[in-house]
Amino acid sequence: MVKIDEYDTTLLTHAVLPVGPIPTVCDPEGVYPYESFAETSRRPEVKRYRMVALENERLRATICPDLGGRVHSMLDKASGQEALFVPASLCPVRILPRMGFIPGGIEVSFPIAHTPVQLERVHVQAERRGQRGLVWCGERELHSGLHWTVEYSLGAGEPYLTQRVYFQNRTPAPCPWTSWSNAAVPARPDTEFHFPGGPVLRHGATVDTIDWAREGPRCVGEVRRMTGYFWLAADAPVFGAFTPSLGQGLYHLADARTAPGIKLWTYGLGVHERWARAASLSGEGYVEIQGGPLRDQSQRARLDSGEARAHVEFWLPATAPLDLDSIRLPTPALPPLDTVPIFDWPPRPAVRYWQAVFEAYAAKAIGRLPGPPALGEHWWAPSGMDELGTALEWAVAVTDGRARDGWRFQHGAWLAGRGEVEGALAALEGSRDDRAAALAGRLHGRSRRDPRAAVAALRRIADEAVAWHPQIAIERDLALAALGEATLAERAVWLEGLAGIDDDGVIERRASLLADQGRFEEARALMVETRFQLVHQRYVRTALWRRIERGLGRPEASPPVTLGEDDLAAFGAYRLFEIEPGTG
Repeated sequence: MVKIDEYDTTLLTHAVLPVGPIPTVCDPEGVYPYESFAETSRRPEVKRYRMVALENERLRATICPDLGGRVHSMLDKASGQEALFVPASLCPVRILPRMGFIPGGIEVSFPIAHTPVQLERVHVQAERRGQRGLVWCGERELHSGLHWTVEYSLGAGEPYLTQRVYFQNRTPAPCPWTSWSNAAVPARPDTEFHFPGGPVLRHGATVDTIDWAREGPRCVGEVRRMTGYFWLAADAPVFGAFTPSLGQGLYHLADARTAPGIKLWTYGLGVHERWARAASLSGEGYVEIQGGPLRDQSQRARLDSGEARAHVEFWLPATAPLDLDSIRLPTPALPPLDTVPIFDWPPRPAVRYWQAVFEAYAAKAIGRLPGPPALGEHWWAPSGMDELGTALEWAVAVTDGRARDGWRFQHGAWLAGRGEVEGALAALEGSRDDRAAALAGRLHGRSRRDPRAAVAALRRIADEAVAWHPQIAIERDLALAALGEATLAERAVWLEGLAGIDDDGVIERRASLLADQGRFEEARALMVETRFQLVHQRYVRTALWRRIERGLGRPEASPPVTLGEDDLAAFGAYRLFEIEPGTG
């Protein structure tokens, strides 16, 4: 008999601080309309989460719809042990796309790598159908408008969790997408890698190809740095990790015709261990085993208008090492795809607000139109809502004064989020909202590559608090720096005024200014004395460090670990907006 248990629980959670009031349009470290995060608090708070558990005689799998529909826990009842890495606290780490990735559990990504909603609530529905318990999580995604549903199910006596991912494009245009399932398991030096043979793309300080049977590591203790491995071809559709000292492992199975992706990620032992331990109060590390419908994470596919796709994956806990050749793909009786729930826009306050805006427009009821979002709300008109454009134009037409300026700002952000930059600039330049000026500055600087126009837009900001906000100060300094030496004095005024702020981005720009002034020793000292928070797949500080060392005549000097950036080779389709090295 399969039981379904729905309940609330409390978890220690480290809060994340939003980057600032400029929407994440043309932001290489964000994805519009979601806010990005600048830092993670050192002290956790107690926060309540909704959980849904599926349980039979063999397993208890717990899903958290408040964290993007991820599998939070998987208890193997044969051993009484947890098969997944479940950290003692939820501690988001700096990684794209929002600089707030939660390690642990099983994350299902769509439509970009590392789902943008892993810190957000999504829809959930649970029921029993015959001898099968099912939990569905999903939404209509705010950036793209694509629908996705992940289905978790457990049948009577089954020793594995079945996961089916179903996504659809009901928009009028094709959309790029990727999808990966990312399971974290506890890592010890003796954690063994049980993966099939075949050619493997190895992603470390460089990207190369190895033969796994001859050159692949056999356990965590044989790896000396953070490394990702992607199977270009595999001689079996099964892989996993097993830790003898724990007597516990986890294996992944899938049909290679629909889900050929196989990846292993480990921090290894040595200099990069602290990256894995940053995610847990206990300092425990983890290894990730990943699968999906694409071969590697540099790829995006296209989902045409009206197209739908689905694939099935299985997660199998084990109390002893398994022989990959002897494992057979399960064939559970799953519900027909046309009975899988297709969810609408997600159940979040900001989304309900934008739905209310559209409903007011549809009824032409000015009295039902809420005021535009305030400065600190960070609610930006979702680009995936196609119908919102006409509602925003209506809101501009039926309001005046500050309200009209606020709606023009939102309309400009919505247009920019859809790639309509010229229309966005026209809307923004008609608004006296300081956020409109700031966003126009970003678009001029990063999209049109016109730093002079960017500086002019940023100088229109009237509110001192907005003008001095670190996010806008960084944007201004990037634009001024692009104009050359003539702006050094103006840059110094702004950045010296923020010298007392312990902000990673501001410190980067202060060091960059010192280097541009030829004060390389001071720039180096500032970089060395700052303990930056760890950040993955971002190399701005590393590029700045190398420029400083070249200025000091030491081009071969290695960056210190205190810079907090990894040393991976650039690889992966993580960014929606690219940026030139050293300018972020």
